[in-house]
Amino acid sequence: MGEPDAASPQRPTYGCFATTHWSLVCAAAEAGSPRQPAALEELCRLYWPPLYAYLRRSGHRPQDAEDLTQAFLARLLERGLLAYACPERGRFRNFLLAALKNFAADARDHATALKRGGNRPPLSLDVAEAERDYRALASPELAPDAVYERTWALAVLDRALTALRAEYAARGREALFDGLKDHVWGEARETIARAGAALGLTETAARVAVHRLRQRFGALLRQQVAETLADPAEVDAELRHLLSIFAG
Repeated sequence: MGEPDAASPQRPTYGCFATTHWSLVCAAAEAGSPRQPAALEELCRLYWPPLYAYLRRSGHRPQDAEDLTQAFLARLLERGLLAYACPERGRFRNFLLAALKNFAADARDHATALKRGGNRPPLSLDVAEAERDYRALASPELAPDAVYERTWALAVLDRALTALRAEYAARGREALFDGLKDHVWGEARETIARAGAALGLTETAARVAVHRLRQRFGALLRQQVAETLADPAEVDAELRHLLSIFAG
């Protein structure tokens, strides 16, 4: 995938932390910090759909999977478990999945009565959307771990597409993005020529526009993946892994 053809937008920060995933983990683990609530909310927003999908594929009903997800995320903060997560110990998504497995097993073995989010206000989770994604991704042959990985990969791709649309919208070109986005990622319902014609573009102009969209999407996807890693040298391998999830 190509390099960006425009400067990346300025990203917000939590205090002195840039909003990379590992800095969010650090901020969310810092008890009493003024940046902790916002960091925790963002971290949960990024990772709860794969956790929910894993629980659904493991046999939990939608309501039970939602309750378990809420309770697990609350436990992460209350027990200070995030302090045990660090780049040197591997991927954060792997840490989360291992912690969730232990939590779910403990809840089952002790017949724990889970209240949504424990003593904390429940997080705002779009369970209907997560359930739709789960049903679309969780083919019968996939194990729970594989569903977790696939949901994580979809979330990374969606964030890159959302960032790309925001860049085009900032330049007043969201109609161009919306008309051609199916040719950036996913299954296109019509040819580039036909999609371009609907936007008043020649086939050549439409193909150039799609090429630029793909280049920028590649750069933004690379940025999204890099934010989850401590070692920049691992980005290419992680990208190959992410794309292989869908290729399989």
